[in-house]
Amino acid sequence: MQNPGRGQRWRRRAGRLAATTERHLDQLLGGAERRRIIVVLAAVLALNSADSSTVGAAATQLRHDLHIDNSKIGLLVAVSSLVAALASIPFGILADRFRRTRILGVAIVGWGAAMVWSATAANFSGLLTARLFLGIGTAAAGPIVASLVGDYFGGEERGRIYSYILTGELAGAGLGFAVTGDIAALSWRAAFIFLALPALYLAYRVFRLPEPPRGNQNPLRTSGVPDEALETPTDAQRVALERGIRPDPDKIIGPEIRSFGIIKATRVVLSIRTNVILIVASAFGYFYLSGIETFAVEYTKQQYGIAQAVANLLLLVLGAGAAFGTLTAGNLSDRLLKRGFLNARVVVPGVAAILSSFLFLPAIFTRQTFTALPYLTFAAFMLSAQNPPIDAARLDIVPPLLWGRAEGIRTALRTGLQSLAPLIFGLLSNSILGHGRLGLQRTFAVTLVLLFASGVILLRAVKTYPQDVATASASRDRQRAALGSSEPPAPSPSAWPEPPAVPS
Repeated sequence: MQNPGRGQRWRRRAGRLAATTERHLDQLLGGAERRRIIVVLAAVLALNSADSSTVGAAATQLRHDLHIDNSKIGLLVAVSSLVAALASIPFGILADRFRRTRILGVAIVGWGAAMVWSATAANFSGLLTARLFLGIGTAAAGPIVASLVGDYFGGEERGRIYSYILTGELAGAGLGFAVTGDIAALSWRAAFIFLALPALYLAYRVFRLPEPPRGNQNPLRTSGVPDEALETPTDAQRVALERGIRPDPDKIIGPEIRSFGIIKATRVVLSIRTNVILIVASAFGYFYLSGIETFAVEYTKQQYGIAQAVANLLLLVLGAGAAFGTLTAGNLSDRLLKRGFLNARVVVPGVAAILSSFLFLPAIFTRQTFTALPYLTFAAFMLSAQNPPIDAARLDIVPPLLWGRAEGIRTALRTGLQSLAPLIFGLLSNSILGHGRLGLQRTFAVTLVLLFASGVILLRAVKTYPQDVATASASRDRQRAALGSSEPPAPSPSAWPEPPAVPS
């Protein structure tokens, strides 16, 4: 008779813990509606990241069962990323013209089906084909999530919001390394099935998200605010205005931007100098991160002489450092911007990228786990600290009606290079720079130059970012003035709670 009572007590405690966690999240994120949106968007990126890292965590089992080497392991990740790069452009067009939550939900359903297909593949060719179709489903995440964030949240808090959402991406990578990695030790097929199960539920939650009005009307912060307050500039635009920074008159675009085809939209996106800098710099950073995600478990086992379970646990510690870096950087860049440091969203990630390249170096060459751990943790902190400010900065320099296509183009270019990382890491570590542990060690060390270069490139945006912010603001003003009342009305105040004040 004691067991049922004990079970009920545990259920009550779990319920109270869940309610307390939910209440704290509501306070942190600004209410239940904001929390629901942020958690769902974070889960979308988490699922994508978990899939990529699972291939790396299951590398040993895949090599044994399918009789393949590191080059083919890299190819499995590269093919889905390359297809995602190509498919992100049409998804960007769809994001600017149709209901985004519906498109994303359908893509996630296809995503889950491709994961099931991966689990049932009989050989390497079958798994490669399944990964190709998986890439099509994952392509929707980048442009649609960016467009939704831009329209859900105001420019003054996007760094912080991206910190929360990108923490989901890191949590997904940790899930792929630790949980599905341990499952893959028993069966790599079961690992893919494990990832496919939450995809359908996530699609359901995405379908239920409200579609925000376009054009940065910021519905999540307009409760009780008069309509004319919607014209208030973001912090970046305010600082640029206070400093008298003038826009480039040749690049100010009106509402005709809605009808631009992909070629003309690409010309506009690549004419924004800061955007080109951010694309190249983030491509270099994600290139290195993709190589780490694919071969980190394999390397830690060989370099430090530890079992896979311990290697997965070590990577969880590094993931905690990366998550802390993500949460810190977005808040830091927002605070600096609010205090008048206009270039905060390019300086913070630039410095972080340079520091991470120096921190990784001693960790790569040491053979002692506890010696490497602090270096790796701080390097992961700095590596992940780049992403929230960069993502927020991109929305500052692109007119709102172009966000979907701009993100699709950026994702295509960045992911195109990133997709080559697992393949290049595999080739370098398997033949050109040696074999086994030594080959991976040399590969991780040589490719660090790209991480250092990404920081140097980012710091060049200090000269271009202010004018590009002013130009995007002028384009937005012209579009709103021309569209007038043709824009869809903002949701009723009761539907959107106010965000919390950022603590000083």
